Amino acid sequence: MKVPILTYHATNIFGRDYASNNHVALADDLRTIARLGLRIVSAAQVVDVLLGEAAPSSVECAVALTCDDGSYFDWHDMEHPHFGPQRGFAGILRDFSGATGRCAHMTSFVIVSPAARAVLDVTCMAGRGWWRDDWWREAAREGVIAIENHSWDHNHATLPHTVQHEQRKGTFSTIASHVDADAEIRAAADWLDAHLAPCRSTLFAYPYGEWNDYLVREYFPHHGHEHRLRAAFTGEPHPVEADADRWLLPRYVCGHHWKTPAELERLLRDTTTR
Repeated sequence: MKVPILTYHATNIFGRDYASNNHVALADDLRTIARLGLRIVSAAQVVDVLLGEAAPSSVECAVALTCDDGSYFDWHDMEHPHFGPQRGFAGILRDFSGATGRCAHMTSFVIVSPAARAVLDVTCMAGRGWWRDDWWREAAREGVIAIENHSWDHNHATLPHTVQHEQRKGTFSTIASHVDADAEIRAAADWLDAHLAPCRSTLFAYPYGEWNDYLVREYFPHHGHEHRLRAAFTGEPHPVEADADRWLLPRYVCGHHWKTPAELERLLRDTTTR
């Protein structure tokens, strides 16, 4: 088992080319994946194999795709205020499937708190109401994009108040007690399960890719009856292998761990099981 998980951010739109626009990058990367003869599997399928619930053959010659934060740009075709029309990630995946007949799936790790997203819409985007959750249920039902947990409020530095009890914001490494972990992780899982039923949240991605020993060694493994999650993902640049810690699953991030189509091709040739 050796599966690279590729991660994108739909709000990373700083231009119109591969290096400056994750929408352009995703569309190009899907063509690279197809040309290399690789399949696209879900992050949940990778976890199934890791936990012995599916055969390793089910993820051979495969990659998984994820994205973070859960804004409108994941789902909708949008008009960017500076860089014009943008095909949403969902549309890019549908285009690829229609053109190639290949399955295309992505997991979106979403910031769950409606109040936090309303503030982040202003502080991190254009303040046009583009961070609402009214598309999540439709996405979960269709199956092209799965909705999973990226915490309650990201402990984001631009929020006036977060659930971190000491207000040590701008990092997830300070989520190091049961009260903080419960507020960031379990409360987000509860909200997703209530609003997206019968779909259930089973995966988590650490905000900023940051984790700490309390979360990995205590909270996740010993409080599963509370958070009900099966695995958690970091931003470490490695493929998922059979001996991976399920609370420290790695992901490659577009724009950080590869910046060009050629770099992605080298990464995929080096890290996929054949």
